[in-house]
Amino acid sequence: MISMMEEKKFSRKPYPLSWDEQSMLFAELPDHLLRIALYKVNTGEVCKLRWDWEIRVPALNTSVFLIPAGFGGRSEKAGVENGDDRLVILNKVAMSIIDKQRGLHKDLVFPNGQPDQSGPTAMHRMNDSAWKKARVRAADKWEKNHQAPAHPGFRSIRMHDLKHTFGRRLRAASMTEEDRKALLGHKNGSITSHYSTPELQHLIEAANKVSATDSRGPALTILRRKTG
Repeated sequence: MISMMEEKKFSRKPYPLSWDEQSMLFAELPDHLLRIALYKVNTGEVCKLRWDWEIRVPALNTSVFLIPAGFGGRSEKAGVENGDDRLVILNKVAMSIIDKQRGLHKDLVFPNGQPDQSGPTAMHRMNDSAWKKARVRAADKWEKNHQAPAHPGFRSIRMHDLKHTFGRRLRAASMTEEDRKALLGHKNGSITSHYSTPELQHLIEAANKVSATDSRGPALTILRRKTG
């Protein structure tokens, strides 16, 4: 209970990245974290993604992932949020990352960058020391370029904030609430594993609206209070 109270006391609001912040942060990440971050900011998910969750969709020349409802992630609350199978749609950026991961491990899509004696393991902690050092360097670079303090949320950016970034960009792209819920894995009254090919194509096209990695993406203005 004390641990839960402390976590609640020091929790902060989600911090969605701007395109400029994303560019600076991702430039500082080591390759294995960069691939994970690019995947998460384009799908909202990473977890211990497994190859046996991949489902080919030959009619669309692509794949989707179906995360089982019973998957628990790192803890009881870290897996599929709504108790249903979680359909993960891959836009063109996410699909390119998946293709780069093929052959690295027979079971895990994102094996640990530092394998143990038995071989590569799943990424258990993405907010590791490499991530924390990268966000400090990125915030310092932002301050140097803009001659102003970086937002505290950017300086302490978490991997989970990338999911919120994905969600904000979907909304900025004028996506319907139903499509946003489907792409973010939120419960919307439908059985996520029962999509037709045209429905999947529609969701992929929707996800591609936020697949840009620079100013070509949908304009996203985030209102933030000055930090001082």
